[in-house]
Amino acid sequence: MTVAEERVQRLHELAREAAAACHDERAKRYVRRARRVAERHRLSLPREFERFTCDRCDAALRPGKNARVRLQDGHVVVTCDCGNQARYPYD
Repeated sequence: MTVAEERVQRLHELAREAAAACHDERAKRYVRRARRVAERHRLSLPREFERFTCDRCDAALRPGKNARVRLQDGHVVVTCDCGNQARYPYD
């Protein structure tokens, strides 16, 4: 694992912890920084990171708090408070 991959992983952990402690702005900063590191080093983001962050507002999504999760026709639909929706097939 490269240093950049470790950094993205650590930033993801910090974003989840900050979101759990209701520090939403701090969590957004961690998400933005992790995406920036991944872009700079041409890394793909981990699946868990992609699915639990909002592409529009960079929020670390917490189902029931700032995100709504619904099952619909073989897909999981995650809706952020900003209105952005993400759809994923069942795994």
